[in-house]
Amino acid sequence: MNTLTTSSSNATTPIRGMVYASMFGAATAAGAYIIIPVPPVPVTMQTLFLSLAGVLLGARLAAMSQIVYVLIGAMGLPVFAGGKAGLGILIGPTGGYLVGFIAGAYVIGKLAQLRPSGGIAWIFSAMAAGTFVIYLLGVAQLSVVAQLSIPKAAAVGALPFLPGDAVKIALAAFVWRKLRPHLDIRGSR
Repeated sequence: MNTLTTSSSNATTPIRGMVYASMFGAATAAGAYIIIPVPPVPVTMQTLFLSLAGVLLGARLAAMSQIVYVLIGAMGLPVFAGGKAGLGILIGPTGGYLVGFIAGAYVIGKLAQLRPSGGIAWIFSAMAAGTFVIYLLGVAQLSVVAQLSIPKAAAVGALPFLPGDAVKIALAAFVWRKLRPHLDIRGSR
């Protein structure tokens, strides 16, 4: 069995960590183009890759992966949902979700690191907590920029996405469970 692990004898090097963060940033970008057209809103796979980054990379590298993703989109590469890009997206109504990607990935990674031997329920909970952080920041910015009440912003910017995100969390937890025996690249920090 070929296992990649981070232990004191085989710690993830800074360059290796940057490569992993870049790979998950690229996977998140690709996830923006994987669209499942289900009502009431189409589902993209961005948060699936973000969740996997959290549980596989740990807090610091997972957040870095999403910083990479947000920066390449802010610089003009069309990696945001719908092929959008630019700083205008970050300061627009949906920019809070993108900032939330960074914070959400960190939260997922931190919770996964708190219980390295945590089971599927713990990982599912960590992913749900990270998704909540994404919604929290996204709905807050949507409310301010679009001048909506918090309940209205949540009704249009969170509630329609809950079923799809629940499925993605379950799928990511399943993938994590299958990969975990073969791949553990979480840093100790």
